[in-house]
Amino acid sequence: MTSSSSPSRKALSKIACNRLQKELSEWQVNPPTGFKHKVTDNLQKWIIEVTGAPGTLYANETYKLQVDFPEHYPMESPQATFLISFFGIYIFVIFVPPAPLHPHIYSNGHICLDILYDSWSPAMTVSSVCISILSMLSSSPEKQRPADNDRYVKNCKNGRSPKETRWWFHDDKA
Repeated sequence: MTSSSSPSRKALSKIACNRLQKELSEWQVNPPTGFKHKVTDNLQKWIIEVTGAPGTLYANETYKLQVDFPEHYPMESPQATFLISFFGIYIFVIFVPPAPLHPHIYSNGHICLDILYDSWSPAMTVSSVCISILSMLSSSPEKQRPADNDRYVKNCKNGRSPKETRWWFHDDKA
């Protein structure tokens, strides 16, 4: 993995706003199983509660996923990261659990999942991203951090985005 710089976040385009409003309306009528989203006035950033699927290592565990949408969504993929707490600090008066222990989720919340990067398609939605993340969690045979977690997290200091990472997707078992 290597890093490169990316432009700062800009306001959503009209196309992105329309698409997200449509997705939000569909979510409110039929949310994906295991996910809750509290609607706020910020369409560009969603905080989604993820509950591990029954019968998996993550059953009944709850995590917070933050999904940030770029200016040109859905032509560009959203950025999805698990929110983490630092030293047990409460963020926004809500305790945030650590990122799930998983071979493709770093301790800083970054997720190594190809549909968030190279394999993104504008046909995908927030719901399909959530389902893919839950599927990735559900298929894990053991709880552990990626082998290069410490090195990666150290290199991501100063707020580096996971979209600045050039991921190597070498594990098709997740």
